[in-house]
Amino acid sequence: MDTSSPLPADTAAAVAPLRPDGSPAVQGREGLDLTAVRGGVTAARGFRASGIHAGFRKDPGRLDMALVVSDEPCACAAVFTRNVFCSAPVSVSREHLGAQAGSPAYGTARAVAVNSGNANAATGEPGLEAARATARMVGEVVGCPEEEVMVASTGVIGEHLPLGPFEEGLPLAAQLLSTDGGADAACAIMTTDTRSKEAAVSFDGAAVGYAGCTFTVGGMAKGSGMIMPDMATMIAVVTTDAPVLPDALHAALAAAADGSFNKVTVDSDTSTNDSCFLLASGVAVPADATPFAPGSPAYAAFCAALASVCEDLARQMAADGEGATRLVTVNVSGAANASDADGAARAIANSPLVKTAVCGHDANWGRIAMAIGKSGAAFRQEDAAIDILGLPVCRCGLTVPFDEDEALRRFEQPEIVIDVDLGAGDASTTIWTCDLTHEYITINGDYRS
Repeated sequence: MDTSSPLPADTAAAVAPLRPDGSPAVQGREGLDLTAVRGGVTAARGFRASGIHAGFRKDPGRLDMALVVSDEPCACAAVFTRNVFCSAPVSVSREHLGAQAGSPAYGTARAVAVNSGNANAATGEPGLEAARATARMVGEVVGCPEEEVMVASTGVIGEHLPLGPFEEGLPLAAQLLSTDGGADAACAIMTTDTRSKEAAVSFDGAAVGYAGCTFTVGGMAKGSGMIMPDMATMIAVVTTDAPVLPDALHAALAAAADGSFNKVTVDSDTSTNDSCFLLASGVAVPADATPFAPGSPAYAAFCAALASVCEDLARQMAADGEGATRLVTVNVSGAANASDADGAARAIANSPLVKTAVCGHDANWGRIAMAIGKSGAAFRQEDAAIDILGLPVCRCGLTVPFDEDEALRRFEQPEIVIDVDLGAGDASTTIWTCDLTHEYITINGDYRS
């Protein structure tokens, strides 16, 4: 790339980064003291979990079935894939929450069962019957109606889901349920993930009208490839001990997913099985306490904690993209509207040329300019500015000289940040992706074996 600049040398030398502090403010969390805690999906009170090898996978040493159970029936909300080829578990879980495709899904639940190794997608009526049978079996070992069981599957599409592993494994999974079982559950839902994904935070209720109470939000997720909203090739289970009614729970989850899971892309492909469940036990407060009401400080704090957990899980998924060596954060600001900001950021994040440049540690900002130029976002090229890893590389649509050796040093960081200002308005967004390596082809070329 030609790094000569038509800008005057003294002007180029004085160019400041688009984000001098290195990180943008996270809207809506100012003043909220969130404490990271351990435990993942069982960090919140009122929940137990387990993960076992049930036999969906050939390797006896690999966990392949997770069970998350609340001590009592509790509020539940969910968001699902909008892929028309949705899986049988997605359809059945929607049914159990009284929802149709595309409508808000919320109600009451007691358990979530997840298997890996088989997606139970594109399996027709037998697949639906298998998903319903799974819910019945889980209900029997947990002691609840099948309608209070959410089911999810992840793995190979088009293969029928065997019930034998459930029949043999569920009694053991129920026996092993514990407040320490979150880590095993997180491992059991992995497919091509190289590591399990957990996150949890807590906050003090004193400042939001619940003195003496501490509230926790925790969760687990899987996702590594076939990742592009809606939501990603992901299964996520999030829990909280805050008192939130089902409809308010769904509103919070939808907003959190839009700002996190729906901002992740690895390969622009949307999974058939995406499911994210949020359960609220409410046991952090006395039984007669008032639930968090939308518009209240307590609800706002809960939404911020939920957003924090979902963003943490989303970033972990992007960082663990199939074959990835780097997490890539794309920040777009100065867009004319939210749609333009999102479109420009996705064009960058999904560009094979940008992603391979990151893999090769090449600060080739021309590829970023190409991506935003094809995105459909409204802007003038003479107003565009681009930074790579905090290094100004483009201003007014023209090259800014930069130190190539310094760029190479910065590319050693585990997170590569790309900043773009379109100079067309006030809208902004952030998208998370990863680099594109030879290993991605190896993994996906050999997936079924």
